[in-house]
Amino acid sequence: MAAVYKSLSKTNGHKDDVPKHKQRVLILSSRGVTHRHRHLLNDLYSLLPHSRRESKLDTKTKLYQLNELAELYNCNNVVFFEARKGKDLYIWMSKAPNGPTVKMHLQNLHTMSELHFPGNCLKGSRPILSFDATFDTQPHLLVIKELLMHVFAVPKGARKTKPFVDHVMGFTLADGKVWIRCFQINETEASKADAKTNGDAESTIVKGRSPKGGRAETKISLTEIGPRFVLTPIVILESSFGGPVIYENKEFVSPNQVRSELRLGKAGRYARRSEAGMESKVKKRELGLRSGEGRRQREGDELEERVLFA
Repeated sequence: MAAVYKSLSKTNGHKDDVPKHKQRVLILSSRGVTHRHRHLLNDLYSLLPHSRRESKLDTKTKLYQLNELAELYNCNNVVFFEARKGKDLYIWMSKAPNGPTVKMHLQNLHTMSELHFPGNCLKGSRPILSFDATFDTQPHLLVIKELLMHVFAVPKGARKTKPFVDHVMGFTLADGKVWIRCFQINETEASKADAKTNGDAESTIVKGRSPKGGRAETKISLTEIGPRFVLTPIVILESSFGGPVIYENKEFVSPNQVRSELRLGKAGRYARRSEAGMESKVKKRELGLRSGEGRRQREGDELEERVLFA
């Protein structure tokens, strides 16, 4: 029946009032991701109905191939998760095919299955994006904000979307990092909401119309859904997965360097302990307190009874 309706509407000249969506996101990862990284991909895919999930990419150096995949699947945004050493996770966000591209380090990952929050939202609903005012202070933060809007803002009329707005995605900038959290919007009557308190939710009482037509106060509260994670910007490239570097975070420290410094610290402690042991051995040898050294001195002593009364 749907095919018949479409054919009749085309012949009659009727056009669909819903505008076509112009944003589609391609989500994929590299080889070596862990189970927690896969759970994050599944959570983002469920939160973004205008996204398309693809299998893993075999290469980590020829990232320009992602532009061809995006063109193949008719996507103009790419989110690529790059796993390193089974521990570190980097996220690439690009506006295909012309760019720009931002590379960020993902930390403090907590998926929906780990958090066990009571909040929930309708699958396919559109979110409200809440950005910190700090994003408007510097040019590179404006670029990151625009890319986040293109990726996480579900356009009206996109595929698998429902005409509901029931959750909020918050993007906060603190300590040079982007903190991302997701909340459910709850609306209850003020009298019932006062009787039932929720310590984790932030609430606001607003005035609105009741179903009977009168004025009533409703309480709007936010309950966290998940996932939550932190992104540290590293570099921003001019084109899509390539081109000159237009911004570089000089304060970023690679996790490999952090681990190497920890190993060097442990090695230094071992070297100090071994040096102290060698010094103690030298002192005992000089004083003749060790059993072996003392035995050799006694064997060469001419005043021993064994030597005198032989």
